[in-house]
Amino acid sequence: MSNINRGTVSARQALRLAGPDHVMVPLTAGLYYSRQDPYAVRMSFDVGKDEPVEWTFDRGLLTAALHAPEGIGDIRVWPSVAPAPAGTGAGVGQKILNIVLGPPSGYARLKTSAAGIEAFLARTYELVPDGQESACLDLDAELAELLSQA
Repeated sequence: MSNINRGTVSARQALRLAGPDHVMVPLTAGLYYSRQDPYAVRMSFDVGKDEPVEWTFDRGLLTAALHAPEGIGDIRVWPSVAPAPAGTGAGVGQKILNIVLGPPSGYARLKTSAAGIEAFLARTYELVPDGQESACLDLDAELAELLSQA
């Protein structure tokens, strides 16, 4: 479910974390988008610590990853199709999005419904259309803030 509220979009997204021996651990992530940071989507995981674990994705990367593999380094995302459930006679399963976070030496591999991510992204594009992101930025204020810290 997603909602738009005063320049932000948020949603909850069910994911599965791939553990050892192909064990899938269910997780829920919060997805957040703000007009104030129009190129970014934040994904927050509550993992039982004081602070949630948060990753920031390029909105364009997530959008493109719905159709083809995207990303290098710490974030890699690609679409696939889950196998149809055994005994259903169905030919094709649900479209899923695979997300790998972290360097190859210690990474987390997640799977989630591509439809859920696609619906969330559609809401972000309602708020800030593609190509209109720069109109949301106040670069003079950002530069002044950086210079004041120097």
